[in-house]
Amino acid sequence: MAKPFAFRLDRVLDYRRQLEDQAKMAVARALAELTAKEREVRALEERLDAHLREGFAKAATAGDVWLWRRYREALEQDIAVGRAEAERLALKLQKCRQDLVNKSKDRKLLEKLKEHQARKHHEQESRKEEKESGEMAALRYEPPNF
Repeated sequence: MAKPFAFRLDRVLDYRRQLEDQAKMAVARALAELTAKEREVRALEERLDAHLREGFAKAATAGDVWLWRRYREALEQDIAVGRAEAERLALKLQKCRQDLVNKSKDRKLLEKLKEHQARKHHEQESRKEEKESGEMAALRYEPPNF
């Protein structure tokens, strides 16, 4: 009876799968953060566009004009800060993706090693069985008596 294949690095392979799953979750979180920030920036841009279209009334006082300009400047500043944050989040996402690729490569490397060792083990076991059955056949063979 052939003995079953046991991969010595199964625990390491499980650990690498776990690391890859964690990296996938990190990518998902980074993507969600980036998407939320981009939505926020778009909302600010829409508010700025609406504010610019609205303008200020003809009978606006100097205070109203000052307030209108300050609000516009605050929106523009918030948009600039939001874009910078979105760029930082995009870099974070890129790093998370690269980390995921590296961890995926590590896992695949171990899986290939496991497949290679399993194939080698099965080949050795089948050769051993063939040898044993050949020996049994040789022992049981009785030449014909003439």
